Amino acid sequence: MAKGKTRFVCQACGAVAPRWAGQCGDCKEWNTLVEEAAPVFTPFAAKQSLQTGGRRIALESLADDVALPPRLSTGIAELDRALGGGLVPGSVTLIGGDPGIGKSTLLLQAAGKMARTGASVAYVSGEEAADQVRLRARRLGLAKADVALAAETNVRDILTTLTSLKAPPGLLVIDSIQTMHSDTLEGAPGTVSQVRASAQELIRYAKLSGCALILVGHVTKDGQLAGPRVLEHMVDTVLYFEGERSHQYRILRAVKNRFGGTDEIGVFAMGADGLEEVANPSSLFLTSRAEGTSVTGAVVFPALEGTRPVLCEIQALVVRVPSGATPRRAVVGWDSGRLAMLLAVLEARCGLAFGGHEVYLNVAGGLRIADPAADLAVACALVSALTDRPLPADAVAFGEVALSGELRAAGLASLRLKEAAKLGFGRAFVPDGTTGGGRMLVSGFRTMNGLVDHLGRPE
Repeated sequence: MAKGKTRFVCQACGAVAPRWAGQCGDCKEWNTLVEEAAPVFTPFAAKQSLQTGGRRIALESLADDVALPPRLSTGIAELDRALGGGLVPGSVTLIGGDPGIGKSTLLLQAAGKMARTGASVAYVSGEEAADQVRLRARRLGLAKADVALAAETNVRDILTTLTSLKAPPGLLVIDSIQTMHSDTLEGAPGTVSQVRASAQELIRYAKLSGCALILVGHVTKDGQLAGPRVLEHMVDTVLYFEGERSHQYRILRAVKNRFGGTDEIGVFAMGADGLEEVANPSSLFLTSRAEGTSVTGAVVFPALEGTRPVLCEIQALVVRVPSGATPRRAVVGWDSGRLAMLLAVLEARCGLAFGGHEVYLNVAGGLRIADPAADLAVACALVSALTDRPLPADAVAFGEVALSGELRAAGLASLRLKEAAKLGFGRAFVPDGTTGGGRMLVSGFRTMNGLVDHLGRPE
């Protein structure tokens, strides 16, 4: 029999070395080489091949017709929107968010509403006792909902209980995956190996039984889902619950969805009776004004969150600083690098001097905007603040500003204009060539310089 050999494998990058060394030659990590037994190759084993001995699998054509998967409504329209139309049987959804943002509240509301429609629902809490969950359900008005509740962290016990039921539940909620542990592995709950193994067993049960599985995940201080990155690859849908405790609104955003788009959001407002759906999100992000009044440095921007237009107010403040002082640039809700680029365009292409002024920019309501079409709205707010001339109260602005000063059209302009008109806005400042305004007065401009001339230059 062939003599067994040993090799040294780096635990960080997987590199193989013939002898031990203090530092890995590939990833340069220290003390990561661990001795392992090398595979033994005998003349018999050398003749064996993975090309034979297995079972044949059926190969299907990509052109075969496939029926769309059925959807299970959660009873919460905003949650269904973020999911792409509802839950798919056998799918796995991972939802993450900051502590206290409302993840457990939202899922308990969805579980209670689905149970009231006759669906079988199981809710397993690994962080709270069963009585704590009952108290929250009573506060939310769901005390009579027929939800099977359990407080358990052992995955073997959970799966044994579920498989003993006459039929698998239509919805299974695990709150949270970081508290689960598998007795087949060493280590405390929350470690990388435990999270991966526990999620794999639960996902396997969901795929075999056809129940919709929702996993709650913790997040790190950077806002990313805690645990191994492979967890996000294993699931079908990843949702992030965003918002600030100081603000009323909450946004549920899909960042991965195998059964729908990743550009839809659900908007909620935290109230006394739990999370309430917001049918008109624009009302949250527009400040209250007296009818017909205008505010200097304030411009309404029709943003797009997926296919949903959301009107928000962009506010700018420009303050002259004493000679020799370094002006500040403060941004809330927008990219600071984008602001610096836009200020450079206004100075170089339009002749506006912002070098001796402090610039403060804020998106009202705490909304965060990544839409490049906000360039024109921000530019209008900056020009209005610098010249101390307010824009018309019934005006909106959107479009992308190039480094040359040219204005580029924004996507889905007709949808933005339609939403603005529905909320009572009568005019729009947009790039030249934009259509779809209907009865709105649409003012198109080819360059940023032309728009500044229209708004009025500083005296």
